[in-house]
Amino acid sequence: MSVLTVYEIYQSIQGESTHVGRPCVFVRLAACDLRCSWCDTTYAFTGGRKMAVDDVVAEVEALGGELVEITGGEPLLQRDVYPLMETLLARGRTVLLETGGHQPLDDVPDPVIAIVDVKCPASGEAARMHWPNLDQLSAHDEVKFVIADRADFDYAACIVARHRLHEKTAAVLFSPVHGVLPPAELARWILDAHVPARLQLQAHKYIWSPEARGV
Repeated sequence: MSVLTVYEIYQSIQGESTHVGRPCVFVRLAACDLRCSWCDTTYAFTGGRKMAVDDVVAEVEALGGELVEITGGEPLLQRDVYPLMETLLARGRTVLLETGGHQPLDDVPDPVIAIVDVKCPASGEAARMHWPNLDQLSAHDEVKFVIADRADFDYAACIVARHRLHEKTAAVLFSPVHGVLPPAELARWILDAHVPARLQLQAHKYIWSPEARGV
């Protein structure tokens, strides 16, 4: 039997990616092997409950909706995330996968929309990136850079240009660290440098409190 350690399952409004604003069911898996300096889900590093994949799917379907995001933690640390993705796809769901970029994407089913978070220097985890992932991206995948300062921005712009991410993915997302880098400052950098990226704000942190969970 396929079993996952699940921290929470809930329905909310998608706050990130090109799917922002859409109703979405979130499956947050527990555990992460990164310790990004700006992480806003440290509570998911430990804990969670053991659930059979079929029970996870049943809970997702009970909440309704077509869009599902599998997140964490780092969801690709759990091998049984793959049968979960396959089952959700077979049930007609659009599946988003939020991943830190350091775990290989090799076994992720092709229809899954991978949102790969390329870590910038201020995260403290830039050296962990699994660079071959950027060669495996599909036209429907998205790449996210969480940016804390100008050094992060320059790093991200360099990666986008080197790997031509704007040509091979659905979107390149530049997201300011909430409460650290003013969005207007990041917007100006993008405009001045002509970076082919989309400014992303975490909409859920503006709709609700930044500390709110389950939203």
